[in-house]
Amino acid sequence: MTVSPGRRERKKAATRQKIADTALRLFLERGYEAVGIRDVAAEAEVAVTTLFSHFASKEALVFEQDDSFEQRLTRAVTGRAPHEPLVPALRREVEAMVRHCTADGAAPIWRMIDESPALREYEESMRLRHAESLAVAIAADPDLSRTPTASRAIARFVIDAYALARQAPSPDAVLDEIFPMIEAAWAATSAPADSTGAAGK
Repeated sequence: MTVSPGRRERKKAATRQKIADTALRLFLERGYEAVGIRDVAAEAEVAVTTLFSHFASKEALVFEQDDSFEQRLTRAVTGRAPHEPLVPALRREVEAMVRHCTADGAAPIWRMIDESPALREYEESMRLRHAESLAVAIAADPDLSRTPTASRAIARFVIDAYALARQAPSPDAVLDEIFPMIEAAWAATSAPADSTGAAGK
């Protein structure tokens, strides 16, 4: 029987989620270093090759929202309404990411990450990759008219805002403090004037 594309994708997503949920449970129960890839695959009842078709590394199992967060950040730029200012759109997405990462039950996961050099290194590389993808999206938007350097600077500020808010006792207070600075930095970047004298949004 032929499996429809929609059903195939749902099955694939369900398998991926099962692997990630199983890995996280085992890591929290036994300790990250004590659990191997084969342990996760056996517990999730999938082949090791299937696991690696969904996750490129053991570290990636912990950050299963990695690709989703990266795509959401770039869509905050590319998917915003015509003439909508950039910084408020980015703040909304950062707020949603922080809420996800500070939800009930997240604290043990972050303790595990903080205690693992491998996971800390992976998280740092992930943040740099997200910042670069966001910078590319900003620089490519003709309505924004910023240089690649300005785009990279703003993107890194935004990713740092997420990281600082995620770690803070009061994430909203941190974002309230940081985003006016990002807005000011964005306004200070060089944007060529159009024929009416208006700068990029």
